[in-house]
Amino acid sequence: MERSEIFDIAHQRHPIAAPVAPERLRELIGWLSPSDGARAVDLGCGEGEWLQHLLLDHPGITGVGIDHMLPTTGARRSAERGLSDRVRWIETDAPAWSDGEFDVVLCVGASHAFGGLADMLGAVRRHLRPGGQALVGDSIWESTPSASALAALEVSADAYPDLAGLVRAFHEHGFEPSFGHVSTLAEWDDYQFSWTGSLVDWAVRRAPTTEDRSQALAAARENRDAWLSGARRELGFATFALHDVAAGPTGVTVARTP
Repeated sequence: MERSEIFDIAHQRHPIAAPVAPERLRELIGWLSPSDGARAVDLGCGEGEWLQHLLLDHPGITGVGIDHMLPTTGARRSAERGLSDRVRWIETDAPAWSDGEFDVVLCVGASHAFGGLADMLGAVRRHLRPGGQALVGDSIWESTPSASALAALEVSADAYPDLAGLVRAFHEHGFEPSFGHVSTLAEWDDYQFSWTGSLVDWAVRRAPTTEDRSQALAAARENRDAWLSGARRELGFATFALHDVAAGPTGVTVARTP
């Protein structure tokens, strides 16, 4: 099975590709205020739920969703919601893609595609017009990570910042948070068990071949084991609405404090 197919199946019951509940997604999107005619881009859009809800809230704007492996469900949902004429889905590597500046830049759970948090925030800034808004979500450590958490996730302790470190990174890139949400344990469990459960359900009930069944079950077990054997209660996730404060009210860049 292709990774994109596994990703698509795993998110069937949780199309928000992050440990964020639907009501929290709507709350976060509500902090964005693009004007009619604005353009939005979602870097590493996955299923495209963040971008689609932004478009639903603001009928006068258009959007572009970028991902190197686009699931088919994103385009299907956008058609069902009547958004097909206002959104483009482009399957390409987000770090290499460019189409000018956007009024809103979304990037939730996709820092790995850019090589880490700093490079992701740099990409958000490159795509954002002066004075625009961004919505960024990324992993954090809830506390100093244990050896079991590092082993389960196969990362080093400096792979993610803590919450204060994430906010400092925003400031270093000229952003000021206007609102933030730290995912709860319930949101994490719902996301993780929906992810593995969707794969198990598909493998047992609908897999067309024995090989597909085995691959889907293996992916579910690997993800579940990593979550339960170390990541749970230690790996966190935070999402922030950000204002560009590296530009003055007229879009003129102002000096940053060292």
